Amino acid sequence: MVKEAGERLGIRAALVELSSPEGIVGLRSEALRPDAPVLVVPDAMFWNSRQAIIGRLEGSGLSALYPEREYADDGGLMAYGPNVPDNFRRAAGYVDRILKGASPGTLPIQQPSRFGFVINMRTARRLGVALPQSMLSSADDIID
Repeated sequence: MVKEAGERLGIRAALVELSSPEGIVGLRSEALRPDAPVLVVPDAMFWNSRQAIIGRLEGSGLSALYPEREYADDGGLMAYGPNVPDNFRRAAGYVDRILKGASPGTLPIQQPSRFGFVINMRTARRLGVALPQSMLSSADDIID
């Protein structure tokens, strides 16, 4: 889906699939094009390997956009995605309703309602990435 969306925008995307978090360490350098930014898609399997992913990509001099704020907190360049703490708070409401007798099958499926865009300026400076003012002004939070 990401590749097709990029093509509609005139962006040629190269897809690199990993079947385990350890795969990031063995990723061949030729799979990572130094002239192209990287989009890391959300995947729960990689959550605990955030720092290894960030280190491998940015250690190769690559700019990356990550799926959750915590990646930027851990040193990633920027993150755009659902607000994870908000999702957990909303899930607690579901637990409350189920404990009070609601049938899980009758509860509506919810989409994330809050998204955040975070930029880590320390990482931008370290990578030598100049970000346009329009991007900086659209960020919800800037880590400096």
